[in-house]
Amino acid sequence: MALIPSIFGGRRSNVFDPFSLDIWDPFEGFPFSTTLSNFPSSARETSAFANTRIDWKETPEAHIFNADLPGLKKEEVKVEVEEGRVLQISGERNKEQEEKNDKWHRVERSSGKFLRRFRLPESAKVDQIKASMENGVLTVTVPKEPEKKPDVKAIDISG
Repeated sequence: MALIPSIFGGRRSNVFDPFSLDIWDPFEGFPFSTTLSNFPSSARETSAFANTRIDWKETPEAHIFNADLPGLKKEEVKVEVEEGRVLQISGERNKEQEEKNDKWHRVERSSGKFLRRFRLPESAKVDQIKASMENGVLTVTVPKEPEKKPDVKAIDISG
């Protein structure tokens, strides 16, 4: 038995394991506890993957989104534009099949569905969006209209 209680549904490991994710929860057992063990297993499975990390950078020519999706194939990912200006990136990582004789020591890779949405600015050319996936990184490029510089008219000063 570990000396540190687990927030991951009662799963315990050796307290001296430097890679252990077990964390002491001082509120464990209270009715208002916020530990993951209070959520159904389906919510725990998708909670980590739902927070898929996505970087969004803007260059003078485009908005570029990079999403880390290790282990997914491009067929398992959807890139869509909703309501004219909302970029939606979604997909699903299936849970690994468990065999009856398997003994799991640790489950840290997340599975389940994910969905991220980004409201694109007015300058985005949504009809020219391109997406590619390489080595588990999805790159979505949204070209943008060139920034219009205000017309400046020089006025001669008389005098």
